[in-house]
Amino acid sequence: MAGPAADQAALFAESSPERLPLAARMRPRSLHEYVGQQAILSVGQPLRRAAESGRTGSLVLWGPPGCGKTTLARLIALASGSIVESISAVTEGLPDLKQIIARTRTRSEPTLLIVDEIHRWSKAQQAALLPHVEDGVVGLIGVTSENPYFDIIAPLRSRLRIFRLELLTDDDVRTIVRRALAEPERGLGSLKLQVDDDALDMLVHLAAGDARTALNSLEAAALAATPTADGTFRVTLDGVREAMQARQVRHDRQADDHYQTISAFIKSVRGSDPDAAVFWLAKMLVAGEDLRFIARRLVILASEDIGNADPHAFLVAEAAARAVELVGYPESDLILSQATLYLAMAPKSNAAYKAIKAAKAAIEAGANTEVPLHLRNASFSGARRLGYGTEYRYPHDFPGHWVEQRYLPDGVEDRFYEPTEQGHERRHVERLAERRQQSDLPDRTGHRDRSQGSTE
Repeated sequence: MAGPAADQAALFAESSPERLPLAARMRPRSLHEYVGQQAILSVGQPLRRAAESGRTGSLVLWGPPGCGKTTLARLIALASGSIVESISAVTEGLPDLKQIIARTRTRSEPTLLIVDEIHRWSKAQQAALLPHVEDGVVGLIGVTSENPYFDIIAPLRSRLRIFRLELLTDDDVRTIVRRALAEPERGLGSLKLQVDDDALDMLVHLAAGDARTALNSLEAAALAATPTADGTFRVTLDGVREAMQARQVRHDRQADDHYQTISAFIKSVRGSDPDAAVFWLAKMLVAGEDLRFIARRLVILASEDIGNADPHAFLVAEAAARAVELVGYPESDLILSQATLYLAMAPKSNAAYKAIKAAKAAIEAGANTEVPLHLRNASFSGARRLGYGTEYRYPHDFPGHWVEQRYLPDGVEDRFYEPTEQGHERRHVERLAERRQQSDLPDRTGHRDRSQGSTE
């Protein structure tokens, strides 16, 4: 779609206005009508100044659904004074891009290209756009709900300014809804419509920062409302509840919020905050996250962040993972909640994680990996003549089922396991301190013995 920037109809009204959803009809027509995103759009902010001057350069608008990304892109385009081309990465690809570039090269005026959902394009498709942005054939405004640092190729991303848009606040959504109720031409202002205060509160709350959801739900509730005796259509709490069904929870198993939510969940359990942990669990469950994915993460966490401070934590997590497979939804909610709360309240230690990481690092750095002769398998014929196992000391033949003996290869002097003072692992500190006092193995500092374990 092409046309001068002043031609609003070409950008905002592909069909007759009365057929458009309320959210589409109520799109702001100027930056002065735009609600929200004050962090980047308040007077004096760089993006606001650039948009008003018509010199924004190429950029990406990144934010959650319903926060106004596409609308803002169009408003910036209108202010640019450029000829505007618009393309959707969901339905259009390289052939469409080639046609746009061909048209652009025939013009003397600058062209601004809006690519909606730009993260949907493959690396090859994004790479095809790169040279035209680089040589200035087109200016680019990319619109995406996904993290551009992951989903836009680095060469293209390096030529763009990235602006992060946030969810709208409840006050922002309330302002937008009230504007739609008052607007007689594009909104619902010509109707005899009364919205109860508690209904408006619920509409705003359940929209969860998504203006599109709020407006379309308002329209559905208004259409379903029955007239009162005086002919007024009343939108009630029950009407809003019926129109919205349930609160909108932004969560896509393959999208950025999936990774951000599981990150918050893991960090809450690691941080021993059961309230936050079960909250993020609930978000994932309400949004329909894969139960097995959550269970797998709990098993990993039980080993990485709790370890031997509470060995039962791993058993609880592993049992929960098996139970989820057996029971399924919705009863698995309870199983995952129990496991989450147990792990959140368990004493924490990452000594097992640090131990294997340190040991692998030593090997990668060139540590000797040859098995000492006395530890080698001597079960085959001729092994003893080679010296295999001849000096091995069987621990069960000694008091306490332990005997001083070297198990590491020659030249490897590091101590990889440093237990903490947390929970059950405190016993390991005491036991290792006692045994290392009797050992000839020096520690990392070169001293022969240490009587204290790590208290990390």
